[in-house]
Amino acid sequence: MESTQERTNASPGHTYVSDPNSHDCRAISGILSRIGDKWSVLIIARLGEGGKRFNEIKRVVGGISQRMLTLTLRNLERDGLISRTVTPTVPPRVDYALTELGRDLLGPVNALSEWAIRHQPCIIAARAQFDAREVAETPHHERVTAG
Repeated sequence: MESTQERTNASPGHTYVSDPNSHDCRAISGILSRIGDKWSVLIIARLGEGGKRFNEIKRVVGGISQRMLTLTLRNLERDGLISRTVTPTVPPRVDYALTELGRDLLGPVNALSEWAIRHQPCIIAARAQFDAREVAETPHHERVTAG
């Protein structure tokens, strides 16, 4: 008798579960890459405060280059997370806002941001402890310095 989660080998080294509720990691990895990207998370969080123009986003998302902001906005628009509205003025006005899908993502993004803020001191301390251990355990001639 077969179970509802019958396993099948799709190719050598890959086993997939034929459960209709399971998700193929490859199918969602592109989505997770987009929404897990640091710039995307920051932009989504800022647009959660309300629609913004390009330069407003650049100003509130510190450290992002114009090129990276352009690419990230384009990708977020492509994925249906933000909308881009051009108003035909001189110069043209371009506004960005979260779509319904983007607003739905705002909850998890805000939760992740709050977690990072709340745990930042613990992570800084853990990094310092790890780095101190590495220095103590690695002979001087084998150390690699960050540039």
